[in-house]
Amino acid sequence: MADVILLPGSGNSNDVIPRSFRTFSDAAASHVAGGGEAKYLPPIAAYFGGRPLGEIYPYDVRQMAETLYPNHSGATRNRQAITPARAVMYHASDRGWCRPIRIRSFKTDGPKRKRPASALWLNLFCRQCLHDRLPHVAALVLFMATTGARISEAIALRWSDVDLTARTALLIKTKTTGNSMRYLTDEVAERLRGLQDGQRRDARAFRYTSRFSVAERIKAVCRRAEIPYKSPHLCGRHTFATTAIDLGVDIGTAMAAGEWRSSKVFLETYVHPRASAGRLVADRMNLNAFGEM
Repeated sequence: MADVILLPGSGNSNDVIPRSFRTFSDAAASHVAGGGEAKYLPPIAAYFGGRPLGEIYPYDVRQMAETLYPNHSGATRNRQAITPARAVMYHASDRGWCRPIRIRSFKTDGPKRKRPASALWLNLFCRQCLHDRLPHVAALVLFMATTGARISEAIALRWSDVDLTARTALLIKTKTTGNSMRYLTDEVAERLRGLQDGQRRDARAFRYTSRFSVAERIKAVCRRAEIPYKSPHLCGRHTFATTAIDLGVDIGTAMAAGEWRSSKVFLETYVHPRASAGRLVADRMNLNAFGEM
């Protein structure tokens, strides 16, 4: 009886199916019936048809992925072919319908790095805001890019929390801690000074109450300026972190200035090695006292 399987619910020794007769379709149906994901299985089951599980090898599964998705990326093939087929084969192995097989995934390029706003991008954005008569939008983006404020913190800023003489802005109830003092560049202070005239102290400095409205406005300005869209986080907090690092600010100081608490998140998201890193370090050391020893 080692090479046969009783049909589910059957106590009759005549109602058996040889182990080698179990097909991919059988395993797929059992996998789904047991709560498995069915989203990408139909074309895979159609491809393998009634092929016995014992005749399906890792090469066959990868060939199936390339046949079903000939012009797609490795990530797509992994998600829509390799992963669901692997799940079915593992399920079949667990049921004793076939021996376990190891199916390798396709290589992927990895997620594309999101680029923060460059000085040129910020200049073009602010110039378009000037043309569109949207000085508060330009001031908001520059405020986030130079203070590391989150969009929710920036739109909550009120004039009563801004001191243009000391060039400070107090962020109330930030995400990670309590109140947080941020320091303004000369340009941001000057732009805020232009927005403050005639405003009540309890009024919002940047007018907006919804971060979604800010994102839509930034997107519209980018479209008219014919520059890539940068989300509020990307042109704000992300830009602040990468700019600080590029200017030579040490990681601990940059994290403290923007109030990042997780060094792991900061390092993985914002700190990236530069091209020709070895040459850069050597050139910096040439400027050091080491060269005079």
